[in-house]
Amino acid sequence: MEISTLSVVFSTCPVAVDRVSVVQAAWTRRSRGERQSDRTEKSWSQRTDMYMRPFLLSVFFSKRFIHAKVMHRGTSKVVSVASTNAKDLRNTLPSLTDHDACRTVGQLIAERSKEADVFAMAYEPKKNERIEGKLGIVLDTIKENDIIFV
Repeated sequence: MEISTLSVVFSTCPVAVDRVSVVQAAWTRRSRGERQSDRTEKSWSQRTDMYMRPFLLSVFFSKRFIHAKVMHRGTSKVVSVASTNAKDLRNTLPSLTDHDACRTVGQLIAERSKEADVFAMAYEPKKNERIEGKLGIVLDTIKENDIIFV
């Protein structure tokens, strides 16, 4: 009797048969590919760092010259630039890579940053990079000229 009543119910209500739904669990095991895609999401500090410390100092030392620039992270606009390869410094400095050249570049970066209303900047050392020697001189000179490192 039960079988016949069930068939009668389904035969009279074809809509009920179409509405058979599968109940999904709230948590399902993910495949390996899905797990790896979650790892590419940035952390909170990585997402907010651009706004908390917007100006970034970049210093490059070649065998012949010293280059330094301050960039805005969000817009990638260069705020100030100083290089010993510039005409005014190239002709006045006796050496373009010594400690005096580092002090001059640091002083120019500080002055030009203040003119652009930038009074705080960040410097992120590269992997295995120590803040000493010429780099330390550039950073100390910028600090001495009232620029705050965040």
